[in-house]
Amino acid sequence: MDLRQRKILEAILESFIKNAMPVGSEFLREFYDFDVSPATIRNEMAALEREGYIMQPHTSAGRIPTNRAYRMLVDQMSIEKKLLERVQSDMLKVRRDYYLKKTKEKLYDTVSILAGVTDNISFATLPDKDRVFYIGISNLLKKPEFLLQPEKASQVIEILENQLYEILCDLDITDKGAIYIGEENILQEFQTCSLLAVPYQYKGFTGVMGILGSTRMDYPYNLAALKTAIRLLLDQ
Repeated sequence: MDLRQRKILEAILESFIKNAMPVGSEFLREFYDFDVSPATIRNEMAALEREGYIMQPHTSAGRIPTNRAYRMLVDQMSIEKKLLERVQSDMLKVRRDYYLKKTKEKLYDTVSILAGVTDNISFATLPDKDRVFYIGISNLLKKPEFLLQPEKASQVIEILENQLYEILCDLDITDKGAIYIGEENILQEFQTCSLLAVPYQYKGFTGVMGILGSTRMDYPYNLAALKTAIRLLLDQ
């Protein structure tokens, strides 16, 4: 096998591994910049076929590698630094996407449990998007103060749907967390509520988890529940 035949075989291997499609001479000349005519490439492919490195599947005009070609590839391959760097980059991306998916699942489960335990609205920011999800609106609507003044409940829900993420970005939330009671809240619509928020970290992602409820909430219990929820998130 001469140098040109080797380069043609390497190109056929690369293309077929990537696309799983038979490779023809016109394709090789167009996409691999062989400075010879398609007829010359076909002659070289015929030689490779006689030597058992490529074969013609059915009536296709193209050729595919044989196991002998893969064996040659394996016997002569070397793992270069550039390839290792590419593989590492690919693995880090896939790992991040995998952990991101798991983080969302864990956050949803944790916030759901937190809403059930505190009987309030619980929320968390998502690590990959500028938004926040929340669970437990029905808990808020059942509170006597909101049953008697449903318009206030509507105002709170509207803010939850449209502005909660921006509100959280404007708050001073330290590592110890933050508690905003009634009039301490930025928006007038939230001044019938109290908001508790604590930062979280999970699998390299960061955000904020919290509770929103009536100002007459059980603050010690709710703050303990929030911190416990974040600790359980980290333990998973």
